[in-house]
Amino acid sequence: MLRSKYLLLAVFLIGAVVCSTIVIKNLSSTIDFNTQVKPIINKRCISCHGGVKQSGELSMMTREDLLKAGESGHQAIVPGKPNESEFYRRLVTTDEEDRMPYDAPALPKEEIKILKQWIKEGAKWGKHWAYESVAAVEVPKSNKVLGAVSGKVSDWAASPIDYFIVEKMQEHGLSPSTAADKQTLLRRAALDIIGMPASDELTNNFLNSEADDAFEQLVTQLLETPQYGERWASVWMDLARYSDTKGAERDDVRNIWEYRDWLIRAFNQDMPYDQFLTEQIAGDLLPNPTDAQYIATGFHRNTVTNDEGGTDNEEFRVAAVVDRVNTTWEGLLGTTFSCVQCHGHPYDPIKHEEYYEFLAFFNNTRDNDTYADYPWLRKFSEAQKAQLAALSTWLEEQAGEQQAKSTELFLKTWQPIHYSLLADSFTNAEIYDTKFLSFRNNAVARLADVDLTDKNELIFRYQSSENTGRWQLHLDSPTGKVLTTVSVKPTKGWQIQAVNLAEVKGRHDLYFTYKNPAFASLKKVGVKFDWFHFTQQFPQGNTAAHKKYEQIYWDLMTANTDHTLIMVENENAMQRKTHVWDRGSWLSKTAEVTPDVPAIFPKLPEDAPNNRLGLAQWLVDKRNPLTARTMVNRVWEQLFGIGLVETLEDLGTQGITPTHQELLDYLAFQFMNEYNWSVKTLIKNIVLSATYQQDAKVSPELLEKDPLNKWYAHAPRVRLSAEQIRDQALRVSGLLSDKMYGPSVMPYQPANIWSSPYNSQRWEMSEGEDQYRRSIYTYWKRSSPYPAMLTFDAANRNVCSARRIRTNTPLQALVALNDPTYMQAAIQLSINSHSDRSSDAIATAYETAIGLPINEEKQLVLQNLYDDMLAAYQQDEADVKAMLKEQTEALQTSEIAALAMVCNAIMNLDEFIVKG
Repeated sequence: MLRSKYLLLAVFLIGAVVCSTIVIKNLSSTIDFNTQVKPIINKRCISCHGGVKQSGELSMMTREDLLKAGESGHQAIVPGKPNESEFYRRLVTTDEEDRMPYDAPALPKEEIKILKQWIKEGAKWGKHWAYESVAAVEVPKSNKVLGAVSGKVSDWAASPIDYFIVEKMQEHGLSPSTAADKQTLLRRAALDIIGMPASDELTNNFLNSEADDAFEQLVTQLLETPQYGERWASVWMDLARYSDTKGAERDDVRNIWEYRDWLIRAFNQDMPYDQFLTEQIAGDLLPNPTDAQYIATGFHRNTVTNDEGGTDNEEFRVAAVVDRVNTTWEGLLGTTFSCVQCHGHPYDPIKHEEYYEFLAFFNNTRDNDTYADYPWLRKFSEAQKAQLAALSTWLEEQAGEQQAKSTELFLKTWQPIHYSLLADSFTNAEIYDTKFLSFRNNAVARLADVDLTDKNELIFRYQSSENTGRWQLHLDSPTGKVLTTVSVKPTKGWQIQAVNLAEVKGRHDLYFTYKNPAFASLKKVGVKFDWFHFTQQFPQGNTAAHKKYEQIYWDLMTANTDHTLIMVENENAMQRKTHVWDRGSWLSKTAEVTPDVPAIFPKLPEDAPNNRLGLAQWLVDKRNPLTARTMVNRVWEQLFGIGLVETLEDLGTQGITPTHQELLDYLAFQFMNEYNWSVKTLIKNIVLSATYQQDAKVSPELLEKDPLNKWYAHAPRVRLSAEQIRDQALRVSGLLSDKMYGPSVMPYQPANIWSSPYNSQRWEMSEGEDQYRRSIYTYWKRSSPYPAMLTFDAANRNVCSARRIRTNTPLQALVALNDPTYMQAAIQLSINSHSDRSSDAIATAYETAIGLPINEEKQLVLQNLYDDMLAAYQQDEADVKAMLKEQTEALQTSEIAALAMVCNAIMNLDEFIVKG
């Protein structure tokens, strides 16, 4: 009896301790704003009280907003006093007209309880996790037993990454899968790192190696192959919205393939990511920029321009600027920002005017929706580059450093120039087809607000078929002081000419007048202008050196060169003002703003210039919370098929919650600090993790517990990208060309796909090895992207694409089964695999394509297909000849044709188009 009493007392005491622990825990725990309160506000309140709309003069974007009195005069939140807070009262009132949310069901009791407790605790605000600066994260060292995999975590883990992964696994009752076999790892790593199967040499070395670090050696070698740069540049081209055409109605050709070459070289050289971004955002603003740094700025010259007659060039100039803003945020910072053009951010504390402060960084570039797509980097030969260097040295001695630099810039870029399409105030003149200033008889036109200080020469580019008439340049009015008179000379195409200017100080409106008495009709155009360059005359002199360098100057200026599109900044005298646009309309300008970044983020680095270079320095500043996280998330997505934050384009409060936030922050910190922004090091560390090297097989238990593989208890199975599928087919067949760089090529495409209004562009199929170059070099037309890759979810690249959404449609099977490129690959694989024994040929073809030995079941299925096709082809010799018409007569056999159909089937297997 006594024993029972003691037992009962013990149970009572234990229960009391447990209950008091629970009570103390509940009392000590506080409401977390980011995970508990902000989601409720975003879901229930923000549509009426946010960045878009502020009903009752109440916004819930910041704590300061909620502490203010609204239209009712009552303070929305009184910290610590929910019953005195209008916000809380409106949630619990029984008055249907007064209760919030308005005209919607009342909030669930659980949510009201959270909000009440939050106010009671002082209504503490919190910054969203992705907007906090990246800090060092402690690796969760665990030695717990793994369960399904015998041993401890420390025995399984190959990388700090694995400790983060296994911690989440164990929270969900999971344990890692065993490691994949060597052949699977070889194919997986090769597809991820170089975008196609490894070379025979790398394959044999790895499969035959018994070294403990054989896989690490393989990864290192793959990262050093030139194909690595092509694979990762292909990913970046979606962000850069790379295209070989301008877009819009005409969708005319654009010459920017050198930017693609720069990307490939940058990745292959493992250019540090901070430098990689800086050169793309502001390479032209670096001290003494190299040609490569100018070319890098092509990143933001991939915007759409519109050549259609009758369009407003300023409208499409600002559209390009807006695109640069949105691309920078979505592509580089993983943040939706485009909505802020019209109103404050609906869910994050970014204000409407802050959009235009950021836009001001991009509003002073020299591009202006011109037909020629200025500005260019003119591509001089090595001899011309040597001449330019000598000229610059001589000019610096004769006229000083400033004139030498400005002359070099002008010869390399034809900048800064005044585009003729900016002229206005027309009489008998017009911007012809919205492209060029054109004069008829008795014409007048104005070029407004030109700085003429220290300018005594005008260089202009024009075109005329008439040898009579003259034009004059007047100061401030059509009858003002004449600065120069020019007799028009006929040209064959565009020509550059220079004339002296009367010296004038300050900024002035300039008026052109043109007369040609020979014109009987006012409709006849006498002269067209492309651009005007107001400058200082070339140094005068009669020495041999003067004559030599003046000739070089003119030879370089007028040289017929190729070019590539670049960014160039306005000089001080040509700076534009930036204004907030009312409701996002560029025609409704309000307050003037200067360049800045949103207040919720760190300020520009100290001493950073207030231009694109300063912006680039801010982007790669280690205080910036988004840059490293966004790139790490993108690399993870490329290797695992889904990011640690699934929404690569949105790390904000409405993005999908990260599965492994601590791991993302750990890798972001390492990327900036320990890896020194090395993308190759980041990739290598992820690929060498035990997490990456797991087998992809899924048990019913795993599928039930984690159907989306969010906790990485096995390797994912991911459909390859459009480029990887095509490149793999060409690689395993032996058709793939290893030629790198240069202009885009045109592989097979069905006839009559293109419709190119107002130009004669056609798809002219490339010949020889260019037909089989890697997919990254395929010509990309915005209005008609390459259909075989578009079917496999390639981006059309009109705008930045932060990630591709995978689809499954019958069209994909039709492409892989019937597209001539895939059929040619199948035929070549058949020829390479052919053997006297069909079973051996099938086994060889399968292992070549899939990277694994064939099993009996698949061997039997494919053998039956072979036998059926062989019987059919033996009855139809004409079909065999038609199929193999490009092969020699000796190869035009029913056996080759039958095996080709087997190879075609192999290339359509799940194992071929999926990475496992």
